[in-house]
Amino acid sequence: MRVAGVLVIMLVCGSWARGQQAPLHSPGPQLPATSAASTSTTPRSEKQETAQPAPAAAGAVSGAEGFLEPAQVKELLHKLWLAQYRINDLLTEVHPERWKLPEAARLSFNEMLAALHQQLGALEEWRGQFDARPDSAHLGYETYRAIGGVLPRLDGVARSITRQENPSLGAQFSQAGNQLFDLQQTLGLYLGLLLSSQDQILLATQSNLAACQNQLSAAMRSHGEPVRPMKNVLPEFKGRRQSKRVNGGGGQGATPKKPVALVPAKRGAKRP
Repeated sequence: MRVAGVLVIMLVCGSWARGQQAPLHSPGPQLPATSAASTSTTPRSEKQETAQPAPAAAGAVSGAEGFLEPAQVKELLHKLWLAQYRINDLLTEVHPERWKLPEAARLSFNEMLAALHQQLGALEEWRGQFDARPDSAHLGYETYRAIGGVLPRLDGVARSITRQENPSLGAQFSQAGNQLFDLQQTLGLYLGLLLSSQDQILLATQSNLAACQNQLSAAMRSHGEPVRPMKNVLPEFKGRRQSKRVNGGGGQGATPKKPVALVPAKRGAKRP
């Protein structure tokens, strides 16, 4: 998922650069020649030209030790299924109830047998998912780890069967365990190669993404308007100002007194 997310960002950057190429030919700084050459190709070829280390990594993987084609991975997983089937078939011939053992030892063996069945079920679950997606490093690792959970319990069961029931049957368990171990080693080589290839592709993609971001930043700086200082202005408050009324008498319920109009006295009238 991480690789897919980075590739999507790279495609977005490439699309933006192609859309901005025409204005970049006007007076001003131009992009490097590599970006101009990439605009004449399709998006698929552009991704191949940009991620240059990826094809080299794929070529190195195809000739390296442990490399498997998808059909070979499925064949390996089929052999793993056959080994599991053989182990489950041998387990049907184990009868610990017939052994002459103390109750504590019998209980311990039954617990180990139940753990082996549980680990075989987990292995089959991861194996089936990995068979559907043979290029998944996560599913390959879980399958590899599930085999590691089966092997020690299988070895313990084989030793107990050799001592208590039948040495020949115990040898068959040991043979199935050796086959399972060999398959795990082959899977480990393929898994290490798969992780290395994906890591190289991710590293190349991240470096190309950084270059794309630098080109976008340079293009945006060349086409952006210069920064202009903002004038200092006084804020304008909108709304009606309400003056406080002065109440007469100092009480809250008192009504204000109206001012008395002064009437000029008539001539000849006596003043009081």
